[in-house]
Amino acid sequence: MARIAVFGGSFNPIHYGHLLLADEVLEQLGLDRVLFVPAAAPPHKAPGTLAPAAHRYAMVQLATAGHPGFAVSDVELKRPGPSYTVDTLETLSASGDELFLVIGSETFLDLLSWRAPRRVAALARLVVVPRSGSAFDPESAAAQKVLRDVGADRFAAASPALPPAAVAVARVTSLPISSSDLRRRAARGRSLAYRLPADVIDYIRAHRLYEDAGE
Repeated sequence: MARIAVFGGSFNPIHYGHLLLADEVLEQLGLDRVLFVPAAAPPHKAPGTLAPAAHRYAMVQLATAGHPGFAVSDVELKRPGPSYTVDTLETLSASGDELFLVIGSETFLDLLSWRAPRRVAALARLVVVPRSGSAFDPESAAAQKVLRDVGADRFAAASPALPPAAVAVARVTSLPISSSDLRRRAARGRSLAYRLPADVIDYIRAHRLYEDAGE
């Protein structure tokens, strides 16, 4: 049985911040693999800002190709309708692998608005990544409420020996790169160098992605 982190997102586009986060989570938790899962139709994203799902999937493939601990899944591209995490985890859990779900701290605090949040936490160990500069406090009333309501009993620092029923907190290096900024740069013909892999930059230019980006 492999230990696999599920790292979902729009990846619109994927950049070095995503890749560094995944590499550090892989190491901190002693995982076998990080599985990137590009969302076809994220429920909380305005569709007008998204590049077509097939392009975002292709960019993730290019970005992760050189890392032996990274893999990419098209499970959400194959499924019609909104890309609900609980459905993705139900599908991936059929493998029998031990799953971990990587989410940002702001997303964790909003987790109770998701579809079937308690089932999400039952299918995968939650791994919370605090955003750089955020005031995420595991002891806060808001964080503790989410913890209780999803059936966990404590927060613990990410490690290979994570206690049972614990939500992992992975404090990783945060790069000052955002996908929205990259879209604006692409729209204005500005440099994307050193912010995302060269193969992804070439793909964006070749397919003229984000030329009409409004943000």
